[in-house]
Amino acid sequence: MSSTRTLEHESVTIFRKYLRIPSVQPNVNYSECIRFLEEQSQRLGLPLNIYYITPEKPIVIITWVGQQPELPSLLLTSHMDVVPVYPECWTYNPFSAYKDENGNIFARGAQDMKCVGIQYLETIRKYITEQLKFNRTIHICFTPDEEIGSQFGMAKFVKTSEFSALNVGFALDEGKATPNEVFNVFYCERTVWDLVITCVGPTGHGSLLHENTAGEKIQYIINKFMNWREVEKNRLRNSNLGPGDVTTVNLTKIKGGCQINVVPNELSVGFDIRLAINVDIKQIERTVLEWCDNAGPGVTVQFKENPICVKPTKVDNSNPWWVAFKTECDKMNMKLNTCVATGGTDARFIRNEGIPALGFSPMNNTITLAHDHNEFINEKTFIKGLDIYYNIIKGLAQI
Repeated sequence: MSSTRTLEHESVTIFRKYLRIPSVQPNVNYSECIRFLEEQSQRLGLPLNIYYITPEKPIVIITWVGQQPELPSLLLTSHMDVVPVYPECWTYNPFSAYKDENGNIFARGAQDMKCVGIQYLETIRKYITEQLKFNRTIHICFTPDEEIGSQFGMAKFVKTSEFSALNVGFALDEGKATPNEVFNVFYCERTVWDLVITCVGPTGHGSLLHENTAGEKIQYIINKFMNWREVEKNRLRNSNLGPGDVTTVNLTKIKGGCQINVVPNELSVGFDIRLAINVDIKQIERTVLEWCDNAGPGVTVQFKENPICVKPTKVDNSNPWWVAFKTECDKMNMKLNTCVATGGTDARFIRNEGIPALGFSPMNNTITLAHDHNEFINEKTFIKGLDIYYNIIKGLAQI
């Protein structure tokens, strides 16, 4: 009696090796990622460059030079870092890349977004194996710290002469898994607008009714923001809008107080806000400042970062990159949903430089588990993604 063992697809084996690198935030050591990517560049026979715009925050680029390198290039970008895990909540070790009997590969980064980085590399490998030639140069880019805002990654890199030298004409970045047959394509992102409001008032014994306390002021502020949140929830419920088309307002941090019987002289509250792309940021800022004034004296607001309001990438016939992307998807009978991304990705920094970019990950009929426990992707979905990228990237490189 003989038995046969199904050999694993070579690209899946490489993918699982990448997943086993614990490039988990915070304080990521990227050295193992670099060694892995150096192996891949050698396997492809392509040059690899590492840029340290910030110490210990490498940006790795593998380049396949085109027949006409003077043409604007194609940038395929992904990030190396992944979000933290709660190992006790996982069925399998989150950095073991365990594959079950159904072909589901469990690992942090399986969906977000180590799958895409390997699919880029393996697509280029197939082109090289088939001895295909394209006019445009293709850069495969691996960035650090995307999961903590990219301040030391793509945000800085796009401002450098090294990035300018890449001569990027168009970029592909990450998308998101969808639980149905439709593939999401992100053409823009909402404006990240995090803020902290601090309320100061008199302190004293908790048995007395003091006037103008920090607690009264912060209640006023919280009510204003939560009412705004309710308006946006109703807009989402009562329309055909998608999650990325409305403003999200979430109370994420409250700080203050020393003990239960002492009225605190200072309380602060933090909000994670993602402004819809049609919102006037200056008008909203004026409204928040007015709320602070109305709450009483000693109420101040700190905006955590300068918001980036980026012009959307056009998804119509005026954009040849979009036309090429959609043409290849139509040939494969793929159903596309063009939408605004709910979260932030490196693509916003690229778009901010005037470069069109789309967010796309070929993962349909897949439970969305980015940042969740037991994140996984099925190996068949991963392999199908290779075929999808094979056609899409070829179409883009031949514009």
